[in-house]
Amino acid sequence: MKLSFSAPTTEQFQFEITGSKSISNRYLILNALFPNLELKGLSNSDDTRVLQKALAKPLQESKEIDIHHAGTAMRFLTAYVSAIPGAEVILTGSERMQERPIGILVEALRDLGASIAYVKNEGFPPLKITGKSLQKESISIPADVSSQYISALMLIAPSFNNGLTIRLESKVTSKPYLKMTAQALASVGVDVHFEDTSITVHPKTEIQPTQISVESDWSSVSYFYSCLALMQAGSMEISTFYRDSLQGDSKVAEFYALLGIKTKFNRESIQLSKVDDFKLPQKIELDLNDTPDLAQTIAVSCLGLGIGCYLTGLHTLKVKETDRLVALKTEIKKFGAEVTITDESLHLNPSSGLNSDVRIKTYQDHRMAMAFAPLAIKTDLEILNPEVVSKSFPDFWENMKVLGIQ
Repeated sequence: MKLSFSAPTTEQFQFEITGSKSISNRYLILNALFPNLELKGLSNSDDTRVLQKALAKPLQESKEIDIHHAGTAMRFLTAYVSAIPGAEVILTGSERMQERPIGILVEALRDLGASIAYVKNEGFPPLKITGKSLQKESISIPADVSSQYISALMLIAPSFNNGLTIRLESKVTSKPYLKMTAQALASVGVDVHFEDTSITVHPKTEIQPTQISVESDWSSVSYFYSCLALMQAGSMEISTFYRDSLQGDSKVAEFYALLGIKTKFNRESIQLSKVDDFKLPQKIELDLNDTPDLAQTIAVSCLGLGIGCYLTGLHTLKVKETDRLVALKTEIKKFGAEVTITDESLHLNPSSGLNSDVRIKTYQDHRMAMAFAPLAIKTDLEILNPEVVSKSFPDFWENMKVLGIQ
């Protein structure tokens, strides 16, 4: 899909973004454990719909569940199915999903008593899972690979007779996502104690009837920040967002203040505006250990603004939908910029101008498509396989049209 930009007739925009995929998927597992939990405003992303479909019928009747590209669903369902006595499931996914490691979570679950076998390659999906009652009271797990492994264990812990203590080995990555899981559990009445090196989740068999409204997705709103940073003028009101968000990616407001974007919090929305006479820095440096999903957006914004960036804390990007560090380097260099990467960092030195008519490969990664789309404000480009955005943000391209990206 070729993209170009024509300035819209207005400089004031209003958008409403779908519910957070991360929050939605956590509450769907809790809803499976506690059926009297009512959910409103769920994400309309592919990942959430896949998880909803998997949980819609008794797992004892499910011979095979294909979660396609949905990494969160793979991790959460691996744990959930393992703890459902009588469940017999083959859990599989796309070709890329079968290349994404899951051995750390499987070994932790086996240590808890789970029955899980690898169907093809050791350490990777597909998995054959036979559900059992898991009752061991503690487990140790590396905390520097994927927070989703730990969240998956936290979400099933209330079903254990004595709860579960998870001891965290090594530096914790993406800690805000663990806090999000803890807060989701607490919101339905589960007692959680979160410390630096351990998390204890107490048992819970029933909850009071509870209704939860899911906040909109901060990861998705990052692309609107990027667009406004690259536009000459404008302001946006976007809902539904809160100052005291569960989502770690709410730090996007702090990060884009470095690029001249002011965020005002209203009761249930945010107002984005450009700071008058803002002088851009020559370079920004950020540690994204807690917010790695913002790396692509920030790197492309800096590319479009002609400033450098040094981003660290990116070690988890290698095991996402694609190796995002390699993908970013490959695609950014097409515009004429210099990029160097390590196993956990990206260093961008921008060029004096941007090459045009560049074709961006998306590598079956929704965030590659959405991160590069705002760059059309600065130069014509083409996004290959643009439909990948449906994984997390099905309405993305319609929103971009409103901003003048055609």
